[in-house]
Amino acid sequence: MREHLHAEWTKLRTLAGTGWLLLAIVVLTVAVSVAASAVVSCASEGCGYDPAKIGLFGVQVSQAVVAILAVQAITGEYGTGMIHLTLTAMPRRVGVLAAKAIILVGLTLIAGSVAVIASALATRRILLANGFPADMLLPTSGPMVRAAVGSVLYLALVALFSLGVATAVRDSATAIGVVLGLLYLFPALILMIADDDWQRLLWQISPMNAGLAIQATTHLSSLPLSPWAGLGVLTAWAAAALLGGGLLLRMRDA
Repeated sequence: MREHLHAEWTKLRTLAGTGWLLLAIVVLTVAVSVAASAVVSCASEGCGYDPAKIGLFGVQVSQAVVAILAVQAITGEYGTGMIHLTLTAMPRRVGVLAAKAIILVGLTLIAGSVAVIASALATRRILLANGFPADMLLPTSGPMVRAAVGSVLYLALVALFSLGVATAVRDSATAIGVVLGLLYLFPALILMIADDDWQRLLWQISPMNAGLAIQATTHLSSLPLSPWAGLGVLTAWAAAALLGGGLLLRMRDA
């Protein structure tokens, strides 16, 4: 596995655009979170906003960059034909996919951690100035820590989900379309459907809606799923995508 990890780290590190995509994850997360925090305010009689969701709103945008990074990690080799050389030198195909997943998750965790910490620090002062109570924004409180750590894990799971889809379809444009469609389509469908039971079901199986429940720090009893159960839904999507992609990688010719 050491050889697999070294090879995949070298390929991803030297892949054109990797550094820019990692930077974009940080910049987009912080910029969108700051913008979202600047346009909301908390009235003195009560606050209907969840400060963690507002302060980490940029995750909903930067996840698209994470998906692009993950897709390129595998489809770039199919596009150049390098996948033939990779699988010839390292015939253990599951090992190749596992190494890609480990390196990708490592980079995503680093970029995601920087993005989330920077967003939390940047938005706290804005939210306080906009009337949010200080006790709702304590960075060391259990719910806020869970929201921050969970957001980083959310981005890592999006990366694994995207890698699995890309391994299955082997085409960059198709893989990105499928991933972004599944992430953003469910929230749109929920808004279009009037039936409460269908709305709740779609919310519970949505990789984005359920996964981002990990950011919730207020009104938890009204959520269709608890925060960690919601993140578990995204974990199931990621596991299914990787399993399917891994099986197809083993069964098909390169």
